[in-house]
Amino acid sequence: MKSSRLLSILLLLQTRGRMTAAELAGELEVSVRTVYRDAESLAAAGVPLYGDAGHSGGYQLLDGYRTRLTGLAAGEAEALFLTSMPGPAAELGLGRALSTAQLKLRAALPAELRAQADRMRLRFHLDAPGWYAEHEETPHLARVADAVWRGRVVEVRYRRWKAPHEVNRRLAPYGLVLKAGRWYLVAATAAGPDTAPGPGTAAGPPFTYRVDQILAVRETDEECVLPDGFELASHWRRTQAEFHERLYPEEAEVRVSARAAARLTGAQARALAATGTPDPELPGWTRAVMPIESQDHAEAQFLQLGAEAEVLAPPALRRRIRAAAAATAARYGTACQGTPGAGDADRNG
Repeated sequence: MKSSRLLSILLLLQTRGRMTAAELAGELEVSVRTVYRDAESLAAAGVPLYGDAGHSGGYQLLDGYRTRLTGLAAGEAEALFLTSMPGPAAELGLGRALSTAQLKLRAALPAELRAQADRMRLRFHLDAPGWYAEHEETPHLARVADAVWRGRVVEVRYRRWKAPHEVNRRLAPYGLVLKAGRWYLVAATAAGPDTAPGPGTAAGPPFTYRVDQILAVRETDEECVLPDGFELASHWRRTQAEFHERLYPEEAEVRVSARAAARLTGAQARALAATGTPDPELPGWTRAVMPIESQDHAEAQFLQLGAEAEVLAPPALRRRIRAAAAATAARYGTACQGTPGAGDADRNG
């Protein structure tokens, strides 16, 4: 435990530079006194670590000092190789850099950890896109990624679903997100050179843009200023939660058979598992309140389940499905009459 903590202190100081004892204690979730003892242990072991007293003081390594990665645990080494995603890295123009980094990391590992990391690489593969998702060309991804990395405002031509379908946007890019094989740009509208509060400053909240819908992009020389406290992962989690709230604004009370329950997916399957109760009228059936996107969408969705599901509420949705089912029955009752002999079996049955 202590050796792992000492290595963590070394890596933190390598990557962040000067840190106070309080900052190190917060990162490691230990007391400040423990950090003091660990610093003394590192110094006694010959690590060129020194500390300055005072309000602006802290611990720091001598310039140029680096530690090898021999302190990695087996699980940590495996996790590093498991998280590598060569496909997305190549799309960002970092494929060769990733391969080189993996080679250097592998060379720095002890023989035992290197063998375990190799087994992880050979036996596990990450494939983010869904089964039915087609590969989407993102010809401007590398240029967008470069603007994100360099912190530069971009001017883009963007295709959207509503009219006008092609629009020009001046964006302050905050970050890129890969979700289910699709790249998204999180960006806010950037203030212009002649508008307050200043060039590169966001003039509104961030929005999400599909990178494959960017038709043209031009990077400017203006710096993109991120809002204080903005953190991409936290913003994305909030965006996801808000999206799901907007996606299912309505509810429907439904009872389903075991066969229909097995066919449910996503939010409906989760709702059935969380709130489902045995139906008092039909043994073997389950009743639950399920989220729906809209009555149009729910009508098509529940009709697919046929006689294995029944919508109980809201009344308007129940009437729509009853009318659709009646129209379907009428269609099948008359369509076969033009085929010789086909309708006889129905009439005689």
